[in-house]
Amino acid sequence: MTIKRLIGIIVLATLVYGCGQSSEMAQPPGESKSEEGPPASESAPASIDGLNEPDYGVVRVFFATDRNLTGSGKPDEMFGVERSDLRYGICDVSIPRDHRMGELESPSIWKLEFREDPAKHLVLLSVLVQPKDQYFTDLAARVRASEKASAFLFIHGYNVAFKDAARRTAQISYDLSFDGAPVFYSWPSQGTTPGYTVDEQNIEWAQANLKGFLEDFFNRSEAQNVYLIAHSMGNRALTRAVASLLTEKPSLRQRLKEIILTAPDIDAEVFKRDIAPALTRSGRPITLYASSEDLALIASKKVHGSPRAGDSREGLVVMPGIETIDATGTDTSLLGHSYFAETRSVLSDIFYLIKNDQRAEQRFGLEKVDAQAGTYWVFKK
Repeated sequence: MTIKRLIGIIVLATLVYGCGQSSEMAQPPGESKSEEGPPASESAPASIDGLNEPDYGVVRVFFATDRNLTGSGKPDEMFGVERSDLRYGICDVSIPRDHRMGELESPSIWKLEFREDPAKHLVLLSVLVQPKDQYFTDLAARVRASEKASAFLFIHGYNVAFKDAARRTAQISYDLSFDGAPVFYSWPSQGTTPGYTVDEQNIEWAQANLKGFLEDFFNRSEAQNVYLIAHSMGNRALTRAVASLLTEKPSLRQRLKEIILTAPDIDAEVFKRDIAPALTRSGRPITLYASSEDLALIASKKVHGSPRAGDSREGLVVMPGIETIDATGTDTSLLGHSYFAETRSVLSDIFYLIKNDQRAEQRFGLEKVDAQAGTYWVFKK
């Protein structure tokens, strides 16, 4: 990589405070929502396991990580940015009572907020590292407690710290009113904009660990309906790991309900030639969200010299077995790279995909487009 290209990605990415920057866009879950979003009556419980305070609820999420332990007892600082062995555990994250759908509420100097407040912000309250057997026992119990024995696994992208992966997972679970077990896999992203090339090396390194965790996840969680969601660079490890696992263990396919690829930072030609065929051979549903306004993917193209699978500027990735959705124009974040979790339309679309098992042609917010390359969908205006 040339210095010029590296500077290009840093300049574009620093337009926002990390990939987890929040944006205001939707009504609080307690208020009436328009037809674009999940009904307020179906909001997830604001309290789990009896943990609640007057001004906020708590969402419990499960994690696996190959980040190093720092030795700090503070939840925000417990895991670092170095590679390590796999560890497992649970996190509790606060959800403000007036949480806005799609937003990662954080302290704002514009509001004279200088400390995290669980009543106002999504705060990582606690992290508990567990022995592997205890972890999967607790995870399976959470899955059994759900109506459909469901779980989702989220793999974050570039420039994401452990605490923000936990917060994002809790936010997604809450906003989707997800009844099952929310789980995230946190690989050793540097959590900084200049750390792009290190993140590229670490996501490649983490692929084998993720595959091993996926196999345990399927075998030991007791989940009968598994949803896999990856964002940005996290798609690199997930797509290869799941394609390999389903080839080796075809019996797992029937429990995989959906693979959701959001803003994938993958070479578009490599994706079409190598990755997509391996994924579609499994016969499982795949949804891909792309945008022509994703600045992080535009910067990635400048670095690598080739279009990314999540960047629709030079043509959408449209292939048999993949439902591609052009999310251009639905993003309200500054960087345009977290639209899968920060834009109400996309979150609402994922909600109906998971809640009602509806394919793209059945979801009311999408419009079908027949192009020479094939069929894809866009959000209705």
